[in-house]
Formats: sequence, structure tokens, C-alpha cells
Amino acid sequence: MDAATPIDLDTWPRRQHFEHYCRVVPCTYSMTVEVDVTAFTEALRRSRRKSYVAQVWALATVVNRHDEFKMCLTATGEPAIWPVVHPSFTVFNPERETFASVWAPYDPDFAAFHDVAAALLAEHSRATEFFPQGAPPAGTFDVSSLPWASFTGFDLTIGAGWDHLAPIFTLGRYTERDGRVLLPLAAQVHHAAADGFHTARLVNELQALVSAPTWLGRSPSPAP
Repeated sequence: MDAATPIDLDTWPRRQHFEHYCRVVPCTYSMTVEVDVTAFTEALRRSRRKSYVAQVWALATVVNRHDEFKMCLTATGEPAIWPVVHPSFTVFNPERETFASVWAPYDPDFAAFHDVAAALLAEHSRATEFFPQGAPPAGTFDVSSLPWASFTGFDLTIGAGWDHLAPIFTLGRYTERDGRVLLPLAAQVHHAAADGFHTARLVNELQALVSAPTWLGRSPSPAP
């Protein structure tokens, strides 16, 4: 994996914002929205794609468009940007009522990503280790799914997590209202990395992506 590139603080428009929210008033914020996934779910019904994998890929695609969601801190505490970040996502073991965290390299080709991620979910569906692949690489961001409940608010309290600049996403259960299918999505964001403007833009781009789900494309590769 390529190394993160330090940000040129002399030319960075958010330098003062970063320093304030990282060192003076360190804080994170959460935003919970309902994403209209009507077209997305209709397209999924016509395919053999896995809904969860498609959700993860869509999030990874919009995250990788924007440097503020690919940030980390160097060993000396300075902000840097990964060239690409990869999703780390949960897989539930119903027998143990625990979950494992797996990760897959992001691929802009959804079909290629789907084949890898779906295989990981199947392989580790009975995992007993929290990280069955070993510790995830540094350039990852987290996605969790709560398919058992819909929600209108979700917040994470991260103790001593002020150095964690990567966003964290939580997905809920689909709900139907007025003929539309809605997906709850909570985004936990470090204010040093991104402001409300940036998170709102990401959410709006995600909405546009799932509203035109032509990227679901051809059927996935057959199982070997």
C-alpha cells in the first residue's frame, strides 16, 4: 500500500480549522440521514448482487473522491492523505452473536470489488476472531451494518480517539415510506478533517450514485 502524502500546510485552506479541531477543541460530530434507495433496491432485485457489498462499494467510491475523508496523521502528528482508502466492514456470526471485521481493497470496478468482498463475507461468516485477516492496514475506514433496526440518530463516543481522522459509517435497516425505500446512514466525522459542508457533499453524492445504479452492471462471476 502506498504511503500517505503529507499536506502542505502553507497552502492548505483548512490549516487553521485543522489545528483548532485537532489541538485546541478536538471533537467529532455525527450526521444521520435517510438515503432514498428505491432505484437501488429495485436494481438489486433484478441482479444477484449482494446489497451490503453494494452499499459498502458506494460508500467507498464517494469517500475516495475527497481528500478530507482519506486523511490520517503522520508519526509526528501532521496531517497527510492516503492516495486510496479501503473499506473495513463487519460480518455477523449469528451463532455467537458477535461480529468480525474484514477489509477488501477498493476497486473502482464494482464487479471486481463485489467478487472479492462477497467471498470474504462468506469465508468469515463464522469467524471467531475480531480481525480474521489479521490487523487491517492503516489506510482503511470502517463501515458497520445494523440490519435489525432502522434509526434516525446514531452516535459513537470514541474515547481518546482524537488521532482517528478516518470517517466511520453505520448502515441501518431499510424502511418504506410513501412508496419510497429509505436507508438510514450515520456518518461519524472528525471535525479536524472535514466540516459539515464536506459531509453533506459526500451524502449528496452517495444519493446521486444510488439513484442511478447502472454500475450494478452485469451479473457477478459464477462461484468456482
